[in-house]
Amino acid sequence: MVKTAKTMLKFSRIFLLVILLNTLLFPDSNTLKKAIVEKGELRLFFSKSLSKKSVKHFTLKNPHREIYDFKNTRIAHSRVPLGLGSNVRLAQNNTNTVRVVITGYKYSKPIAYQPLFSNDHYHISLPKNGSTLPAKRYKTTKTKPKKTIKKSKSKNTKSDKLIVIDAGHGGHDTGAIGGGKREKDLVLQISKRLEKQLKKHGYRVAMTRKKDRFLKLPQRTKIADKKNAAVFISIHANSVPKSKRNKIQGVETFFLQKTRDARSQRIAERENKSVLKGTTKLSRSVILDSVLSGPKIVQSNKLAIDVQRRIITNLHTRYQNVKDGGVRHAPFWVLVGASRPSILVEVGYISHPTERKRLFMPRYQELIAKGIAEGVDIYLKNREKEIDI
Repeated sequence: MVKTAKTMLKFSRIFLLVILLNTLLFPDSNTLKKAIVEKGELRLFFSKSLSKKSVKHFTLKNPHREIYDFKNTRIAHSRVPLGLGSNVRLAQNNTNTVRVVITGYKYSKPIAYQPLFSNDHYHISLPKNGSTLPAKRYKTTKTKPKKTIKKSKSKNTKSDKLIVIDAGHGGHDTGAIGGGKREKDLVLQISKRLEKQLKKHGYRVAMTRKKDRFLKLPQRTKIADKKNAAVFISIHANSVPKSKRNKIQGVETFFLQKTRDARSQRIAERENKSVLKGTTKLSRSVILDSVLSGPKIVQSNKLAIDVQRRIITNLHTRYQNVKDGGVRHAPFWVLVGASRPSILVEVGYISHPTERKRLFMPRYQELIAKGIAEGVDIYLKNREKEIDI
């Protein structure tokens, strides 16, 4: 016992000496002040804002490990890496890099993001039971749908919540076209499947369109506001020029926010083109600024994270090479008018030959719809817990 105590004291002194040397040698470096596991995430707190360039993520196999390196960063003290559970290892990899190693992922990938207005925080989702189980386990939940719905109705929790689904484009507005396939047709097919999935969970559902017709911007959000919907979901498909069609693919989920990211701006401009006719640049700026100051942006961010995670988890049960484009933000105007948690899901790239073929397969569409519905369900359950607290 005495030797152990002396060893621990010696280790602590060495650790403090390393930190002191780091401070002297790298005065402008960032500091990892705190690390906790909370609500299924590893949450890291830094002394300064993090830039995208300072974080490097990569994957190692055999065994599978997700690695996050935080450059120009040091650990504040020896207690930071403690109490993070069996799936997380955190250490000072070298004098100027903090390394986080996460194990337990197999059929899905972690989602890492910086919360809104908290550039000195960094969150990484941790593996759940479903992340390490084969696809057959997901099917076991099908034995209890009726009981779940009846229970929800009796408690008046799910059946009183309305989810609004907006199938993008329609009518004269075909949306993106790839290989002779049209975005407006694809998103309507997935929206109808999503309607059925949400109803299985016990929610009421309204669709902005159930057939091939064009809706103006105010019409798309009118139902959500008039009926006090809990969530607004707009379904779209992405596209890139011919020169990039074989390179870019994947699923992305967006929430409303201004962005400097050129790729997100390009996607938003393409989707906004048909709904912004007749509006001036000044009026658009005034409206957007007023919406971005509202409280629904933070909730939309949380909704986007839950939905993206479940879509990718479901798709990876059968298509492990599907790219996770992550949660992104951009000024989509179809989300501006909805005064409630709202997201826009880009279900894939219709311009990519392989992904386009999958997107029009019923089985693939069903996995997407199932993932969105599960994400919405998780988000709303978490919201109830937050309200209860």
